Amino acid sequence: MNKLRLEKIILLVAFLFVWSSILLTQKSPFPGEMADENDTITIAVLHPSMGSIKALITLREKGLIPLPHLRVLGVYHEEQLTDYGKAKEFVTANNLEWFSFYPISGPLSEDTLFQRNPCSTEFERIFEETDGLIFFGGPDIPPRLYHEKTNLLTKIDDPYRHFLELSFIFHLLGGFQDETFPPLLDRQPEFPVLGICLGSQSLNVGTGGTLTQDIWSEIYGVNQVEAAIELGKEFWHSNPFSLLAPQEKFYSYMIHPIKLEAKGKLCSVLGFKPEDTPVVISEHHQEVKNLGKGFRVIASSLDGKVDEAIEHERYPNVLGVQFHPEYPDLYTDEARLRFTPQDKDPVNITSFLEAHPPSADFHKKLWAWVSQSWEENHKRRLSR
Repeated sequence: MNKLRLEKIILLVAFLFVWSSILLTQKSPFPGEMADENDTITIAVLHPSMGSIKALITLREKGLIPLPHLRVLGVYHEEQLTDYGKAKEFVTANNLEWFSFYPISGPLSEDTLFQRNPCSTEFERIFEETDGLIFFGGPDIPPRLYHEKTNLLTKIDDPYRHFLELSFIFHLLGGFQDETFPPLLDRQPEFPVLGICLGSQSLNVGTGGTLTQDIWSEIYGVNQVEAAIELGKEFWHSNPFSLLAPQEKFYSYMIHPIKLEAKGKLCSVLGFKPEDTPVVISEHHQEVKNLGKGFRVIASSLDGKVDEAIEHERYPNVLGVQFHPEYPDLYTDEARLRFTPQDKDPVNITSFLEAHPPSADFHKKLWAWVSQSWEENHKRRLSR
């Protein structure tokens, strides 16, 4: 063997050694892949902001998500305007080994959302490798994506986020946009999908539904903050006093009761009665208008004019809630908040929920059902 050939072999061996070392030490984008699959439940969350991560931390610490081996994959598109840098720094600084980020880079456009596109393979992989999905809250969806003109009160912050999430939802559930498209959930009908606030609206729009762009003006016919206040706080879905007197630092979220439908899972599965009116917290000015394919309304405001929760008729573990059951202030005794000028003493929301049954129990049972649906889906995935 000549010297030159020997040197080439040595270089090749050295290259293979270094590359194999990199592969062995490199973190998997799916955090459950390197752990014991029998124990690790993996979910994906869309919009992995610091707020979303802190909400998950609180839910775990307070025992509402009682899954010790939970892994979370934070999914976002690289073209989103949202900067996840602080969230990544937070995860690293706090050694949150159970949380990983998963950026998607395939190009999307308004014309390619509701069909196979460069992100389709990524959607399929996330679906196959996880035990459930959460679509978190956020800003308004561009109305052109549900074929309506834009209200002056609609605020669009990050179009590419909506491109990603609406396309993902269409791939999961199908929709009126193309009723021949085969939904991923046809493969696993019991796969859990939870939409929170914007997430609930996205479930509706992603399946071909539309939105009311401003509740106060379109539903109640009021265009001034003072007129909204006169409606009564049972019908506020965000706090008008935070707009009227920002110097008072009133809380922008609002607590209010909701009405449950007897046939919906909030009653039939969680065990509540139609006469129960649990108190929830919300901050939104839009709501579901025309329902997307396969959805029905299962909760509303007390007057029945604003939809508060939707569920899928075909896929039993798909739920959208217009309120915020993940919000940390629901579960922390430290929070003291003022909503109106009449609140001389700041309100502790945890105590308020406990004083207005079944509000506290409602939130606990909701997260218990979500956690159980992840756990059961994990067992089904292992059996396949």
